[in-house]
Amino acid sequence: MWQQPTSLFTDHYELTMLQASLHSGAAHRPSVFEAFARRLPEGRRYGVLAGTGRILEGLKEFRFGEEQLRFLSDTKVVDATTIKYLENFSFSGNIYGYAEGEIYFPYSPVMIVESTFAEACVLETFVLSALNHDSAIASAASRMIAAAGTRPCIEMGSRRTHEESAVAAARAAIIAGFDSTSNLEGGHRYGLKTVGTAAHSFTLLHDSERAAFQAQVDSMGVGTALLVDTYDVEQGVRTAVEVAGSELGAVRLDSGDLVEQARWVRTLLDDLGNENTRIMVTSDLDEYAIASLQSAPVDSYGVGTSLVTGSGHPTASMVYKLVSRHNDAGEFVDVAKAAKNKVSVGGRKYAVRQLDERGRATEELIGIGEIPETDANDRLLLEQFVVNGEINTDFTAASGVRRAVKRHRDSIKEMPGTSRRLQRGEPVIPTRFINED
Repeated sequence: MWQQPTSLFTDHYELTMLQASLHSGAAHRPSVFEAFARRLPEGRRYGVLAGTGRILEGLKEFRFGEEQLRFLSDTKVVDATTIKYLENFSFSGNIYGYAEGEIYFPYSPVMIVESTFAEACVLETFVLSALNHDSAIASAASRMIAAAGTRPCIEMGSRRTHEESAVAAARAAIIAGFDSTSNLEGGHRYGLKTVGTAAHSFTLLHDSERAAFQAQVDSMGVGTALLVDTYDVEQGVRTAVEVAGSELGAVRLDSGDLVEQARWVRTLLDDLGNENTRIMVTSDLDEYAIASLQSAPVDSYGVGTSLVTGSGHPTASMVYKLVSRHNDAGEFVDVAKAAKNKVSVGGRKYAVRQLDERGRATEELIGIGEIPETDANDRLLLEQFVVNGEINTDFTAASGVRRAVKRHRDSIKEMPGTSRRLQRGEPVIPTRFINED
């Protein structure tokens, strides 16, 4: 959870817009903002939403205390009028969106903020920071899980990203189907399952590989996983079996031709009487490397760098746009950006996933201004997370992660069978707007 106010996790221009709108008198106009992605990353056929729970947790702490106000005043980011407004800032509007773990597509309204312009404006950067990072990780993780099939994946990329990003990445990976993480802070905050044994340095610390293995087994039991490629892999496997016996939990391979190596290590383990000893592989894996290991006798995958950097797509490219606001007459009017290649669609959105008689998704229907007509088996996609400033805590903390894991699992089941293949193509289902002008 957040340990400090989150209000300055924002861009300077959000507050200059606030100041200018306070001076023009438009700051308090009721407004609707929407977060969405215009397109999926190249080669991707669906995205996975993550970060919503972290946004809600951060919203609890989105306030401007004396320290934050002093900074804004001393550095002349905003004027005295704006400082006065921020002194009592507390979000009092409504937030809707797709449930965390949900599949999304181009123009899916994954988060909708209804409030005054002022309140929604200052949230923009914070919302996009969480959604873009976490959704990029979850989307990559989902593809890796698809490639892994029934074999579990372990998130172990903490050393390849910022310390807070590592916690968010661990959370997002679990939401998308990873079995566990190496990140202890993620385990502490969100109840994530954590795992870990030893690195090459532990073997190098001891006078021999045998001594290192013996120390680990004595400390952690024979069910531990021993890293066998610090020196010679074959000798490492033989030594591991000699030390731990037939109940050795696993051996880990972290270098070389993993497909070929896994095959002969499996044969060697079986010949030594260790048919139940598992083989875990690591070493810069991504979804394509995992797919290439499908035919190899591998039991689990440890994934680091590629996962926490979105496997080539470190952002989900989501944007946050004003889509409706009051005019001078006090009536809502739809507004939209029309710039080339950056078009947005005006109006408050309502989203429905259309399902066939087998419960498989066929289309994403987006109603403008009203909920699209639905069949009995169709599914409404928008949840309400904040009601007049009150946060629904069901979507936060460890329980929120568990809810998101289930949502992702159920959403994937709805997708057409081709959705989990790694081939390039169009989004697995189309998005269609209803009542668009």
